[in-house]
Amino acid sequence: MKAAVMHAPNEPLNVVDLALDAPGPGEVRVRIEAAGVCHSDVHYTNGDLGCRTPIVLGHEGAGIVEEIGPGVSSVRPGDKVVLTWRPRCGQCEFCSSGKPALCVQGRVHGESNGLLRGGTRLSLDDEPVHHLMGVSCFAEACVVSQESIIKIPNDIPSEIAAIVGCAVITGMGVVLNRMTGAAGQGVLVIGAGGVGLSAVIGAELVGASPIIVADIADDKLDKALELGATHVINSSTEDLVAAVKAITGDGVQWVIEAIGKQATIQQAMASLRTGGTTFAVGLGNPNDVVNVPLNNLVQSEKSLQGSLYGSSNTGVQVPQILELYRSGRLPLDKLLGDTYRLDQVQEALADLTSGSVGRSVIVPN
Repeated sequence: MKAAVMHAPNEPLNVVDLALDAPGPGEVRVRIEAAGVCHSDVHYTNGDLGCRTPIVLGHEGAGIVEEIGPGVSSVRPGDKVVLTWRPRCGQCEFCSSGKPALCVQGRVHGESNGLLRGGTRLSLDDEPVHHLMGVSCFAEACVVSQESIIKIPNDIPSEIAAIVGCAVITGMGVVLNRMTGAAGQGVLVIGAGGVGLSAVIGAELVGASPIIVADIADDKLDKALELGATHVINSSTEDLVAAVKAITGDGVQWVIEAIGKQATIQQAMASLRTGGTTFAVGLGNPNDVVNVPLNNLVQSEKSLQGSLYGSSNTGVQVPQILELYRSGRLPLDKLLGDTYRLDQVQEALADLTSGSVGRSVIVPN
């Protein structure tokens, strides 16, 4: 089984033949049909986020169930599934309250670089290879915990299913789950990558207005307009905050910061109207600290909140989003970027870093 292995940060990934064990109790083997290329993978390759190595990257994927382990009843061979990088234990306070993205056991599992029931199913020359977020879908196949899969209709295109598993649910989710009463209210999206563009789709779906998108790349801004943005700002040539105020008069009610930089968080807060809220959804360097003007925060009752995985209940909302796509209400096809073979994984990551448009996918098989 071929897979893209990272042996150390800041080194190229190597596509090599790995041994993949059969699924154990509560586990499933999935043949990968598509894997999205996400900035979180880049954070691991450049060392911003730490992990055990060697490790197979990729956490946004979809494929076909090939084999199930003992005790698995939710799927059977031949089913199509979306992979999710935060498994849900179903028992903790967060899972019980509809917030499985915050599942304590799921977080511990992700940080262990193994599977939910312990250990790894990957090896190279009899030495263990680790799982990224329990998924590792930059590969021809993977073994995952049953809590990390969501069964979907087999007629959903795998490329669409893959990107819904992370980028789309993260961007749309923050709109659907956190922006209460957004119809008719202004929203600013900072960053027109896969997550930011998904937020634009969500904002258009709920009737937010105006929908303003800021980025430094004109081709990404053109894509934002195609997906529902009403205004765009090239923040490399325009003053972002001044441009937002020129459009709205007093700022926007909502900002979705999809980059993960201190400077853009500060711009986001300055672009809010009184009583507005910024949602930080982009990850950055773990040592980054955000500073905001205290008095303006208090006197204007502005809010800065984090949102992980779109604050979503993936088991419920991934199928809902895919059903909206099937009914023609979500233009997710327009969100797709370039397609790469597995042996082009390094090129895919480099293109993402240099500003590729849309959500690119790797097709391993």
